[in-house]
Amino acid sequence: MAGFGLFVGFGAPARGREVQASKVFGEVMAYYASLQASGEIESYEVALLEAHGGELGGFILLRGDPERLARVRASAEFGRLIVRGGFAVDHVGVVSARLDSEAARFVGESNGLTTDLT
Repeated sequence: MAGFGLFVGFGAPARGREVQASKVFGEVMAYYASLQASGEIESYEVALLEAHGGELGGFILLRGDPERLARVRASAEFGRLIVRGGFAVDHVGVVSARLDSEAARFVGESNGLTTDLT
């Protein structure tokens, strides 16, 4: 499994934009499925969070090779969908992530420790 990812977080649909949010969500799911089918990403996971009093309503985690993820993030289509999502839901954000053994390795190197979870 890939040790790198893109975390796309989002809040609740903006008031009065629930239908638009649903449409954009469908477009995003189709786009990520096409990225996986073409091999640009390894996989993606979707999480919708229960109400907890915070701004994060859910997230999508794209997994893959860091160079390919960088290409995806810089692509016009990814940018277009992030902007469209921002018009439909509150608090859209994208951040790079180190995952699983790559995160453990990074923390271990930062602390001078050797950590391997594989």
